[in-house]
Amino acid sequence: MPSVLNSGLLVALVLQVRGAALPTTTVVLDNGTFIGTATTSDTQSFLGIPFARPPVGDLRFRLPAQVPAYNGTHTVTDMGPACPQQTAVVPILTGAVQKIVGDLFEDYYSKKYPSAEDCLTINVIKPANTTSMSKLPVVLWLFAGGFEFGTPARYDGVPVVQRSIAMGQPIIYVSINYRVSAFGFLGGKEVRAAGVGNLGLHDQREALRWMQKYIPAFGGDPMKVTIWGESAGAISVSLQMLANGGDTEGLFRAGYMQSGSPVPVGPIENGQKDYDTLVQQTGCSNASDTLACLRTVPYETLKAAQDSSPFFLSYQSLVLAWLPREDGVFLTDNPQRLVQQGKVAAVPFVSGDCDDEGTIFSLSTLNVTTDDEFSEYLSNVWAPTAGASNVAALSTAYPSDLTQGSPFGTNILNTLSAQYKRLAAFQGDAVFHAPRRFFQQSLSGKQPQWAYLNRRGKSIPFVGSYHTSDVNIVFKGGEGELTDYLINFVTNLDPNGVTVTNWPGYTTEAPNLMTLNDGLVPLSVTQDTFRAEAIRVLTNISLEFPI
Repeated sequence: MPSVLNSGLLVALVLQVRGAALPTTTVVLDNGTFIGTATTSDTQSFLGIPFARPPVGDLRFRLPAQVPAYNGTHTVTDMGPACPQQTAVVPILTGAVQKIVGDLFEDYYSKKYPSAEDCLTINVIKPANTTSMSKLPVVLWLFAGGFEFGTPARYDGVPVVQRSIAMGQPIIYVSINYRVSAFGFLGGKEVRAAGVGNLGLHDQREALRWMQKYIPAFGGDPMKVTIWGESAGAISVSLQMLANGGDTEGLFRAGYMQSGSPVPVGPIENGQKDYDTLVQQTGCSNASDTLACLRTVPYETLKAAQDSSPFFLSYQSLVLAWLPREDGVFLTDNPQRLVQQGKVAAVPFVSGDCDDEGTIFSLSTLNVTTDDEFSEYLSNVWAPTAGASNVAALSTAYPSDLTQGSPFGTNILNTLSAQYKRLAAFQGDAVFHAPRRFFQQSLSGKQPQWAYLNRRGKSIPFVGSYHTSDVNIVFKGGEGELTDYLINFVTNLDPNGVTVTNWPGYTTEAPNLMTLNDGLVPLSVTQDTFRAEAIRVLTNISLEFPI
């Protein structure tokens, strides 16, 4: 077997003999040579590298297995397929709502990407002049998608790397696929017994281990890894902070969360109904070992059964069929209980939300039009075990007064139905604002932290500063302040720097929010005190009756 050096030279000689142009980018991993591409004049990309064994056949519904040592020559110029996606089902909209909101859905939820079970791949984008001695800070991006769909192919990390170069603080951008929906977050007692819950989170952890071993070859420093995500990706970041009793295992040193914090979820058995439905629809009901049977089901059959489950834009909305839950292995308790127990990685972090997180998730419930129907929706969907008194408390905390609904601050405007703005306020707080405030206040004084609130786009009819509206601010590179804050944080563990407005830290005594605004004052510092009583009531009930 040729040495690592000789392997690289051999590839170059073969290409010369064939008369082909020499590759502009090559990286040697173990005894394998990986040929990437010069994405721009100052960046290079290596895309679609397997970081774990393909989770197919008997490896379906199992923990990710370490990839064997690399050999041979591999062209890595395209991202690998997404992990099996749950088909997006969007609300049927009409009139002005369809014209405005439908374009958002079409752009984000209707665009199709190739997918396959063999999907556990990693992508690395680096400054062109890095070497194995560069030891640059690294950021790992975890995609959004409600734990039901998503792919790193939706996001272009090149502008982020280019901006870091322009700032004189070059970083390396890494993104991965991880298993989602039923393939990644199967629930039920059978899953607990087999120890295979939260597979998507395990995939992320395996990618972090891969980075420890291989990121130096790209010029990265494995001691300077920040994990960053949005929505499901941000929730994933927070859960990585809670895994292993808060022990990072040296895999990362900081977290950056956009619209996602430890959510109030209960034991993995709470997903039993959806597991049983999947088993029934795939013909595994009579098997002595239903989980073993699911491993043998044809992919198309399993995918169709998964797709028949509710999507996060369906009527039950953010009460997801497939999501992380306490499994006794990756998560040893309700995540918010783990926060209370202090089992959190003691690393610096940033966490932020958009003002109107709940609007797009409430377009599927426009048929909820009365106070009684609102209470019924809470009782049947959100808090089926909480009892009438707690449902009444939530209904009081989130009244039908249009002026208190979301999009916030728009008075009686955006009234799509009598309960739309009320539901949007409740759902946005239940999954985003309340968990973030609980997380940050629980960790006040224990580790450096910063918080932000995105209020840009408030003039967009019906949805306002909607969920995900802050993501493009970062991925635009030099066009958004959040990009510079991110790069500063990845480099120095502090978002502040010479190109941006000073961002004060967050404590319970000074709950500062760096607030992104429309108009002449794009940034201001406000206080995290909005809807204090409503969020207090919601947090207490969610802790007692998690999803």
